[in-house]
Amino acid sequence: MHGVSGAPAETILDHPIVSRVAGDQHAGFYRPRPGTGPPGGCLPGVTVEAYRWGALTAGAAARTGAMLLLLPFMLGNVAIWLRPPGPDRAGVLGILCRLLAGTLTVAFMLSMIGVTMNLVGWQCVPYVECRAGRPWLSWLAPLPVGPRLMLLSLLPLLALRLFWEIGARSSRALEGFTATAPTPAPPPQGTGLASPGFWDDERIAYWLRQVHVGLGASTLDAGLLNGLSAGHRGVVGVILLYAAGALVLFCTLLLCLPVPTGRTQSRTLLRVLWVAIVAVTGLTLSYAGLSGNTRIVVGQLPGFEGSAGGLVTVQGVLLMIIALVTVLRRRPELSGARPFLRGLGTPLVGALSVITGTAFSATLDFRVADLLDRGDIPDPVRPNPPTFGPLEPPVAYWWAALAGLLALVVVVTAAAATLLGSRRRRRALADRVVKRDYPDAPPEAAPRLEVVRRTIAKSQVTDRFGPVLAAFFVVSALGLATMGFDLLGIGPTQLVARVSVHGRMTAVTTAYATDAGIWVLSLLVLSLVIVGFRARRSTGVRRLVAIVWDLGTFWPRTVHPFAPPCYVARAVPELTKRVTALAGQGPVVISGHSQGSVLAVATILQLPTTALPRVALMTNGSPLSRIYARLYPAYLGQPALCDLGERLDWRWRNLWRDTDPIGGAIFDHHRGGQLPCPDPAADQVDIRLRDPSGVTVDPADTVPPPLERHFPYYTNPAYQKAIQDLIGMVK
Repeated sequence: MHGVSGAPAETILDHPIVSRVAGDQHAGFYRPRPGTGPPGGCLPGVTVEAYRWGALTAGAAARTGAMLLLLPFMLGNVAIWLRPPGPDRAGVLGILCRLLAGTLTVAFMLSMIGVTMNLVGWQCVPYVECRAGRPWLSWLAPLPVGPRLMLLSLLPLLALRLFWEIGARSSRALEGFTATAPTPAPPPQGTGLASPGFWDDERIAYWLRQVHVGLGASTLDAGLLNGLSAGHRGVVGVILLYAAGALVLFCTLLLCLPVPTGRTQSRTLLRVLWVAIVAVTGLTLSYAGLSGNTRIVVGQLPGFEGSAGGLVTVQGVLLMIIALVTVLRRRPELSGARPFLRGLGTPLVGALSVITGTAFSATLDFRVADLLDRGDIPDPVRPNPPTFGPLEPPVAYWWAALAGLLALVVVVTAAAATLLGSRRRRRALADRVVKRDYPDAPPEAAPRLEVVRRTIAKSQVTDRFGPVLAAFFVVSALGLATMGFDLLGIGPTQLVARVSVHGRMTAVTTAYATDAGIWVLSLLVLSLVIVGFRARRSTGVRRLVAIVWDLGTFWPRTVHPFAPPCYVARAVPELTKRVTALAGQGPVVISGHSQGSVLAVATILQLPTTALPRVALMTNGSPLSRIYARLYPAYLGQPALCDLGERLDWRWRNLWRDTDPIGGAIFDHHRGGQLPCPDPAADQVDIRLRDPSGVTVDPADTVPPPLERHFPYYTNPAYQKAIQDLIGMVK
């Protein structure tokens, strides 16, 4: 199995002519076409088969572009999987992460409301200067406020429907696969990745989609009803507003409850939810459409400023509680390895999802405001002319822009400091490796040795970015200090003008800094848009994007249903079924490179007990211990890896190199540590390869042996020998 970004089946098999023997064009099993000769390096009597799954993430251009828009939701879904090992009584951390994910959907709807109903319908259309020369806006001017806002509210509803469709389509394409074996077999035993049905998340994603649609629709209903509060709102409007609030609370309660396992209970609750959604939304749109209110109050859409500030406050409180719960439930002794940020990955990535979502929302609102006011971004210190509308996003987005600029400066500084600060240690490690591997290198090999040292030193950068994440976490915590100002409606420039001795001068400087933050956020988001556009035409760009999504969409969607689909929900059941069938015919060695090694481990943990004795595992360039065990200690920590070895009776070999920036040893005891597994057979798993094989030019060659780093491994003679040894160990 290949790693991230995929590879053609011909490359994997080292054979020019292959044919698919199982699967489809998205994920298939390939063998050399009969009669065309064996693949390169094939051992006698061994049938080689490749599983190509790269099209699940690097396939259609439309899917790749859509993934970029779903980045905040993906980060929100990943957060729960970074939790530290330890008991989670009543699933408190999972509930908190689902609530935080719910705020991301609300933030998405508020950003759409901010563009359509707030900037266009409320702030721009009523002013002649704003709608002049824009016939696509002028036709809205004669309409009363209610019908105008009602028509514009259809756009956020369409956007919500689009996200629903993306989630449903991806679920049909990539999820819902089962691992039914060709003959009855005992299910796997264990917890975590070894629990039966771990990757079957179709039921959970379907349930969460209904709830999040309810959250989005009720947010729109409340925003529309609040927009009509500037004029007369009768008893019907008050009742509908309370109904929208009740629907929000009902959806929030559903997020706190376990997903129903019974079909009857699930259908009953969803039927009640959909009746409420259709009734409240339909009545709200009808009420707004029939409203004859024509009154406009200068400023933002009533209630919108407070909603945006209140949402940021809720997100900040949730993040603080998540951080507290994570700290209280940490059990470092259970992970077997030091996790990133000492197990605080869940609040860190949760904060990153909130910041990314806010950046998307702020960029959208600011750029639309900039377009509508014809290029002059308004500000409390530099307002538009009195005859022109205010045309400004809520205060929360101004604070987000300033925080974004600060975060960029701090993170870039921390990254530079980390690279420089760790340079000596990385160089010392490289020196020790070079002296051990090439003790008798001649003087003329000195330039080549220096290249090897630099390569080894650079490959260690992956392990040194803890301070960068810590810096980002600190900036995120400081951002919570703005929650009070969001609620009070006080922006950065207003605050500085009030507390500074040189009020106006300092405020203007702050305004320019805020504008810089706005443009920084805009450029970052624009870069993602450009990447998405390029993905439509460039296979290479799609593969580059897929590298990120191979890592981010590895886990099931148990928190946010609009996240990109989990490709493993198809790959692991498919592999489990295929390996189980092949194991019934003879010994099977599963070989996974890079991310493929993680898929291989997930597959073995799902194999039935009858198939395990006939299966062995080969991993190479594997990030299992170096990245996954530290990012996801509750699921792939050292105890889980030891359990995997026990299941296979230690029929497992792992090839790694010091020059590899991604892969590494499974049990990192070769540098003075202790073997984490009680069975001494674990010491035989890791096989270190010297890279390059030499630093001098062979008499029959013109250049020294190449540095292979992360790829390939299967061309190394040690790979063939390890495969042969594993075949001999299988019963």
